[in-house]
Amino acid sequence: MNKAFVTENDGADDDDEVPVAVRLPAGAKNYMTRRGYESLRRELDHLVRIERPKMVETVAWAASNGDRSENGDYIYGKKRLREIDRRIRFLIKRIESAEVVDPADQREIDQVFFGATVSIVDVDSDDDSEQIWQIVGVDEADAGAGRISWISPLARALLKAREGDVVRFMSPAGPREIEVVEIRYV
Repeated sequence: MNKAFVTENDGADDDDEVPVAVRLPAGAKNYMTRRGYESLRRELDHLVRIERPKMVETVAWAASNGDRSENGDYIYGKKRLREIDRRIRFLIKRIESAEVVDPADQREIDQVFFGATVSIVDVDSDDDSEQIWQIVGVDEADAGAGRISWISPLARALLKAREGDVVRFMSPAGPREIEVVEIRYV
């Protein structure tokens, strides 16, 4: 197909491509822990210093081979370069809007706030095993590692709770009641 009739996304609608799970609510601050902030900085640095220059080199080499219309290295390289640039723009926006909160600086350690590590037990369940969750920023949430976003239903229910409180919330599986067993800030 003639390149005159092909349109490429210039990345103007970057936020439209961000999964809904990591979008911040309108007007909300982009809270994140120091660890999450440093992780985004490392990723940005890696993309800018290592990944992007390698891909630019690959695209330049592929372009020098002649006909670009059927050159897989060139076509894939350009696509990958757009993906890298989109991610770089996203990371820059997130880092610029970040409000870093250090959990160790929390003064009211008897209540659940951003950065707290909370041990809970499900009141409705026969299983008395504790679950441990740390409340973190949207970009650093990883349920498998025990980190949940501060905008998740569980985290919103836990905010401002104290040890011994029973909290009700609507989970994706239906209504749940949990008891706060322990609150730590590390």
